[in-house]
Parts: sequence; C-alpha cells; structure tokens
Amino acid sequence: MFFHLRSIACVIGVSMVTLAGVNSCVAEEIQERPLKALLVLGGCCHDYKTQSNLLKEGIESRANVQVTIAYDPDTSTGHLNPVYESPDWADGFDVVIHDECSSDVKDLALVNRILGPHQSGLPAVILHCGMHSYRTEGYPNVTPWFEFTGLQTTGHGPQVPIQIEWSDAGHPIVDPMKDIDWTTANEELYNNSAGKLLPTAKLLARGSQSIKKRDGSLRVDDCVVVWTNRYRESTKVFATTLGHNNATVADSRYLDLVTRGLLWSCDRLADGDLK
Repeated sequence: MFFHLRSIACVIGVSMVTLAGVNSCVAEEIQERPLKALLVLGGCCHDYKTQSNLLKEGIESRANVQVTIAYDPDTSTGHLNPVYESPDWADGFDVVIHDECSSDVKDLALVNRILGPHQSGLPAVILHCGMHSYRTEGYPNVTPWFEFTGLQTTGHGPQVPIQIEWSDAGHPIVDPMKDIDWTTANEELYNNSAGKLLPTAKLLARGSQSIKKRDGSLRVDDCVVVWTNRYRESTKVFATTLGHNNATVADSRYLDLVTRGLLWSCDRLADGDLK
C-alpha cells in the first residue's frame, strides 16, 4: 500500500503528540486545496458567453482555483440568474465572482438571498456591471448592494480607452503591477455618483478618459476603477468596474488583476498561490 508523503508527515505529527503539528498539517492541506470559485454572469449588454470562458481559463491558468460557471443566457436586466433560486446557492464555494448585469432585479428579499452568504463572511469579486445591479428601493442612495460593492455608481460614459493610474502601489494586489503602463481598449468608465468610495472601501486605482466634445474640445473624466471593500467588517471584497469588452477581459493585465484580487479576498495571495 502506498501513502502520500504529506499524509505520512501528518501521522508522524500525531504520533509526536503535538497538536500544533497536526494543525500545521491541516493548514497545509487547506492551502494546497484548490479554491472553489463560483462565476455568476449573464444579463444585458455583454458577451457573457465568451467572457465566462475567458475568465475561467485565465484565472485557472494563474492560480490554484477551480471556477464553476453559472451563466444565464437571458439578455434582459430583470431576470434573476437561476443559480440564486436555491437558498443554499453558495454552499461549497470559497468565493463568488459577481459579473451579472441585473439592474432591474429589485426584490429586496431576492437581493438579501444573494447577500446572505457574504454577510456571513463569504469573500467576493465584483466585476463591471455587477456594480450596476440590484437597484432596490432607495437607489441611487446607498442601497444594500452598494453597501456590498463599496461604491455608488449609476451610469457610464462612452466606450473610449481608459488610462489606469495605480493609487496604492504598496497593496499586495497592486504591487507587482504598479510599474505597468496600462491603457485599456475601448471601455466604459463608470461614474462615482457620490464622488467617492464608501468609508469601508480602499482605493487601488483610478481611470481617466479623454472625451471629445461637440465643440472639438476635450473633457477628461476621472473615476475610481479598482478598489477593495470590507463588507460587514469581516467579508473581503475585491471590485473593478473594468471589463465591458472582450478585449479587456482577455487582456493578461486584467486577468492578472482579477486573479490577484480573488486570491486576496480569500487570504491566499502569496507567491505559492500563483502559478
């Protein structure tokens, strides 16, 4: 009979009657286990079918993560992704990637069902139109969903390239990317309707667009595009408004950023967690 070397090491730890050694083995097993991520996407205005595979393949090729896709082909803004129909929709997952476009799903009971696991500590990644979803009563003020995302945003500008400027070069998500000069392909710059992040959120990057006005002059719009949020104090959320077009989602810099944000949210952002 053959035994895995790590299993033997754990047995030895037990035989030495050191509880700390047993805990160390368990912790090592947990660290080596793939993170299980649920990618929820679908709804209006995006090529979600293509982007689901771009995100899954991009994240899995960069880190020890298994991505399960919950793709809703309905292209309206008022259709609830079927994955949320079960009250136990998040069971078995370590992190959820919210990439849906569901602004007209406004039933607070449904929104609370989505938020429930995150209120209990489940980490999250929120991408692009996930920020513009679930506009319940009270919108555009701070709704339950805005409390989760960490930023109030109500609309976006034209599809024009966005120049990224890193704001916290020392943050572990940003640090390896801080010297990268990144101007996206055509993208939508989401506004900051309240002018700033919620107090629970931390800025990582801003984005600017130069837009030609009718009189020929240029207007420069500048908004938050990457940040983190501490939801209900304990839940770590990574968020970016980037990701409208396939060219951006397929960009290696974007996939690096999203993967690092995901690992950070799960307390797994270390050299050994990246391939």
